[in-house]
Amino acid sequence: MFDEPTLTKNEAAETAYGGGEPALDDLLKAANERADDNYNKFLLAMADFENYKKRVQRDVEAVVLNHRKHLLERFLPVLDNLERALAANSEGSGLRNGIEQTLRGFEAVLGGEGVKEIDVNGKPFDPRVAEAIGTSQADGVDDDTVVGVAEKGYTIGDELLRPAKVVVAKRDG
Repeated sequence: MFDEPTLTKNEAAETAYGGGEPALDDLLKAANERADDNYNKFLLAMADFENYKKRVQRDVEAVVLNHRKHLLERFLPVLDNLERALAANSEGSGLRNGIEQTLRGFEAVLGGEGVKEIDVNGKPFDPRVAEAIGTSQADGVDDDTVVGVAEKGYTIGDELLRPAKVVVAKRDG
């Protein structure tokens, strides 16, 4: 009688999968490639998520700034009216002092929000920060120089909140 050869478990597995260590190496190589591919996909997903978070943060900041600008623009006519009331009222009255204090309070609130007045009087006209509402002849002043401010302009940070409304010097010619 012939004895059948007995195989170890490893020998049996090698025989069943096409023989030998090359099959195990191929399986290990394929598993490593798949793991690397999944890791690269994970890194890409993380980078996309970080970009998404940054984009959402920028969008939220833009919405907040636009709402702030809209609210602050609504305060500016009140500030203009207080300044006109001061210009029309006589010096030293109690009403004038109250208006001055109210005006300073508004200016302090606006300043705390980063709102700054644009100084354009006596400077060359700049259409990026001012709107010409008229012209005037002015001796000793170059053409296109602001000679009067009808309504002050304001910025919030580096952005224009409201352009100044100005009168610009022009010579007849």
